[in-house]
Amino acid sequence: MKIPRTIEWVDGKVRILNQLKLPYKLEYIETSSYKRVIRAIKKMEIRGAPAIGVATAYGLALAVTKIRIKNLEKALKKLNSIAKEFMESRPTAYNLFWAVNKILDAAKTAKNVDDLKDIVVKKALEIARLDEECNRKIGEYGEKLIKDGGRVLTICNAGSLATSYYGTATAPMYRAWEKGKRFEVIVMETRPYLQGARLTAFELKQAGIPVKVITDNMIGIVMRKIKIDLVVTGADRVTKDGYVINKIGTFPLSLVAREFSVPFYVAAPFSTIDFNSTIDDVKIEERDPKEMLYIFGKRIVPEGVGGIYFAFDITPPDLVTGLITEKGIYKLPIKI
Repeated sequence: MKIPRTIEWVDGKVRILNQLKLPYKLEYIETSSYKRVIRAIKKMEIRGAPAIGVATAYGLALAVTKIRIKNLEKALKKLNSIAKEFMESRPTAYNLFWAVNKILDAAKTAKNVDDLKDIVVKKALEIARLDEECNRKIGEYGEKLIKDGGRVLTICNAGSLATSYYGTATAPMYRAWEKGKRFEVIVMETRPYLQGARLTAFELKQAGIPVKVITDNMIGIVMRKIKIDLVVTGADRVTKDGYVINKIGTFPLSLVAREFSVPFYVAAPFSTIDFNSTIDDVKIEERDPKEMLYIFGKRIVPEGVGGIYFAFDITPPDLVTGLITEKGIYKLPIKI
C-alpha cells in the first residue's frame, strides 16, 4: 500500500508534508529552523497529536544543534526556554507535552554541550521510531475488530498524516487490508478544516481502500439507513479519568453510535494518555473563529456575524467501547 509520510528527519533538517495544501498539491516544508516547526504546528500545516509530538521532538533537535553556548548549564536553560515555546503552540494535544518531557529528561544526562546535542537528536529519532512501532501494534490489535465485507466509520484524520507513519485510527484498517479483508470506510468531512474529506479520504484512496465522505450533520441518517459495523476515532488526549478529547464532532458521533448500538472505539498510543490530569484540568483549545467563518479564503457568513470555535470536544468514558493501544484494548478509564 502507498501510505504518505507526514514528517521526516533528513540530513539534519525536518521535512513536513504541508497538510493545508492537500489533496490538491503535495507540498513539503523543509527547514532547519525550530521556529518554522512551531509555525507549522500553530498553522496546522502539521496536525494530529502523535505527529505534533514528533514535530516537537524534531524541532527541539533542530534547536539544540544550533546552540553555540559552551556552558552545559546555560545550554540546558536555553533548551528549556525553547521547549516552553513549543508547549505554548497548541495547548490540548498531549503528545506535544509528552515529547517535551522525554527530550528534557534525556537532556539531563548530558555531560557536555556536544553530548547534549547528540542525546537530543537521538532521542527525537527514537520518539519518531517508537510512534511508528506503536501504530503498527495498534493495527495488529484493532484489525480483529474489522469485519471482512463490513463498513467502518471515522472522523477527522487519525491516519498516517496525523502520526509519524501508519496512523492510529487507520492502523487497524491498513492492517486488515494487508491481511486480505475487504471493507468500506465512511469518513465524516470534519468541519471546519475538513481533515476527513481532504486528508483521510486522500490517504485511504492512496492505499487503495474504498472510501466515501459524508457531511458531519449526516451521521444520524447514515447510521439509520446504512449498516455501520464499527466506529474508530483517534484522540488528542485521554485523561486519567477516562475522558477522550478529540476533534470537534467526536462526542455527537459517540452518542449516535450508542443510539444505534454500533461499537465505538478510540485508537491511541499510551503517549496520548495523560495519567496526571482529570478532565477538569485540561484546557480545550479555542481557535480563531475566522477559520470557521471562511472556507478557502471565502467568507461564508454575513459580515458582522461572529463565531465560536472550539477545536476539540469531550467524550465521556461510558460512551467508549474500548481504547485500542499498542499494549492491547482497554476499557476506560485505564487502571495502572
